[in-house]
Parts: sequence; C-alpha cells; structure tokens
Amino acid sequence: MEESKGVVKHILLAKFKDDLPPEKVDEIIKNFTNLVNLIEVMKSFHGGKDISPFNMHEGFTHVFEATFESKEAVDEYAAHPAHVEFAHVLIAATEKLIVVDYVPTYFNP
Repeated sequence: MEESKGVVKHILLAKFKDDLPPEKVDEIIKNFTNLVNLIEVMKSFHGGKDISPFNMHEGFTHVFEATFESKEAVDEYAAHPAHVEFAHVLIAATEKLIVVDYVPTYFNP
C-alpha cells in the first residue's frame, strides 16, 4: 500500500429530511458546490445522489467529495466562515450525516 503525499479526500454522506422540498435540496447542493469558489484550500468538489442497486445506503441519499492538499488545509476549510455558515444550514436540513477524511492509499497487486 502506498499513501499519496499530503492529498486528503473529505467525504460527506447526507440523508436530507424527507419533508425538505427538492428545490431546497438543490439550493443546498448549489451552495455546497460554490464553497470551492469561496475557500481557496478546497481544490475540487463533486457529489451526487445514491443510485446503487444494492440498497445498502442505510438511508443516506447523497454523497459529496472534496479534495484538499493536506490535513492542515482541511482544518482551514473547517474553520472558514463560509463553511461554518454553510454547515449550520446543512445540519438543519439533514436527518443524519457522516464525514470521513482520508489520505488515498493505492493498492498494488
């Protein structure tokens, strides 16, 4: 196994509240996506809605992934006022969240 040098992936799984209108979910995702334009240490962002046929999502409806150059960059992102403000909105709109940060490890056969 070989860990990449410095790069950190920030994964968030979200279960939006059932009574949240789809337009509100779309607005929240748009605002989440825009953080990459507001927070310099956030190098990339993408995500989507669960489409797995395995029905093992445990209720989570969406997954999002951001890339950072280091653990320190994730810390800076977490403390950034735009992220803090967005996090309050996201937490209020979801039933449950999981956040995992990891350094990608490449497995060689």
